[in-house]
Amino acid sequence: MALHIMDEASRCLGCKVPQCQKGCPISTPIPQVIRLLKEGKLDEAGRMLFENNPLTTVCSLVCNHENQCEGHCVLGRKGAPVHFSTIESYISTTYANKMTKGLAPSNGIRAAIVGSGPAGLTIAVILARYGYDVTIFEGKDQIGGVLRYGIPEFRLPKSVLDDFKYRHLDLKGIKFRPNTHIGGAIGIDDLFRDGYKAIFVGTGVWKPNALHIKGETLGHVHFGINYLNNPDSYCLGERVIVIGAGNAAMDVARTAIRKGVRYLTCFSITKKVAASHHEFSYAQLEGVQFEYNKAPVEITDEGVIFKDMAEDEEGRLTEIPGSETLYPADSVIISISQGPQNRIVNTTEGLAADAKGLLVADETGHTTRPGIFASGDVVNGARTVVEAVAHSKIVAESMHQYMQSLKQTEEAPD
Repeated sequence: MALHIMDEASRCLGCKVPQCQKGCPISTPIPQVIRLLKEGKLDEAGRMLFENNPLTTVCSLVCNHENQCEGHCVLGRKGAPVHFSTIESYISTTYANKMTKGLAPSNGIRAAIVGSGPAGLTIAVILARYGYDVTIFEGKDQIGGVLRYGIPEFRLPKSVLDDFKYRHLDLKGIKFRPNTHIGGAIGIDDLFRDGYKAIFVGTGVWKPNALHIKGETLGHVHFGINYLNNPDSYCLGERVIVIGAGNAAMDVARTAIRKGVRYLTCFSITKKVAASHHEFSYAQLEGVQFEYNKAPVEITDEGVIFKDMAEDEEGRLTEIPGSETLYPADSVIISISQGPQNRIVNTTEGLAADAKGLLVADETGHTTRPGIFASGDVVNGARTVVEAVAHSKIVAESMHQYMQSLKQTEEAPD
C-alpha cells in the first residue's frame, strides 16, 4: 500500500495553479498535502486534511472524484489523473489513529446540533474546537444520518463512522442524544429555555418523493431511502425493478444485487442516467440492467407498466401513444430523490420553509428566526457530502460570530 501511495504521489506535478484544488468543493490543499507526504511528514499532511475537512476520511471514500479533484487534474487530459482519493484515504485513516487529543478549553456557551449527518457533524466538530459545549440531538440510534443510513456499507464502512464518533465526538466532549426527535417531546423553544445560545438544524431529506401513480401502496413496492436504511429487513425476490437512475438508485441497485437479487433493472425516463459515470459503470459491471426513456404508468401485482417516451435534442419528453408495456417484477423500489420532513417547521414559531419544505436560510446559515441556523440537504435539497461539509464550515463560523456577539452584549455594562 505505502509503495503504491508514494508512486501515485510522485506523479503529482505540484502545479502553481492547481486545477485539482479548484475542482474540490471544499478547496482541499491537494498539492501541499502531497508535498508533505513525499517529505515524510504524514502527520502534518493528515492534520492539514482534518483542519480543512473534518469528514476527510468519509469524503475520500464517497466523493465524486471523477468530476471534482481527479476530474480537474491536468494529467487526466492525456492519461490517468493523480488518484488523490486513494492518497487522501491513506493519509486520513492513518493519521486518524493518532488523534487522541481531548477537549478544548471551555468557553461556557452551549450550542445544539439537530441531526448528525454531514452538516451537523461538521458544525459540531468546528464549534467544539472553539470550546463550545455542544450537544447533538439525533432521531436515530447512531450518528451519521445519510452517511450511515443512506450510503451502503460497501461504499462507506460503518467502522469509519464509529471511529469518527470516538475521536471527534467522545474525545472532544461532544454530547450525543440518540433516538431524540426535535419537534416531538422536545422542541426548539425547549432548547433555548435550557440555555442553548444557538441551534443548528441539519435534519436532511428523509421523506421519499412519490410517483403518485396507481399501485404505489402495494405490498411489494418500497422507497429507495427506506430500503437503504436497513436492507436486511426486506425480502425482494429474484426480479426487481428500480424506478430512477441517479446515484441513490445505483446504491439501491448494487445493494440489492449483493443481497441476492438475480435480475435487477433500473428505469430512466431520459435517454441517459443521472448517476455519475463511476457509479453507473460499477452498477453495469455488477449486473444491473438499464432501460431508457420509460415512464411508469401503473404498478401491478405482476410488475410495472411503463410507456415509451420520445426525447428531442432539447431534452423535452413526449409520450408515445399505445406503447404501454408490462415489465414483470417481484418487487419494485422507487428511488426518485426525497424531500425534508416538516416536524421542526410545524412546531417552531418564526421558522420559515419554502414551497418544497426546505428551510429558508441565507448563505451564512441564518434562518428566519434569530439564533437558529441551517445548512446541508434540509436547505439545499439532496446534494453531495462534500458540498454539505463546505457550506457547513461557513455556517459554523457564522454561529461562532453570533454567539460571541451575544456574549459581548451580555457582558457589556449597562
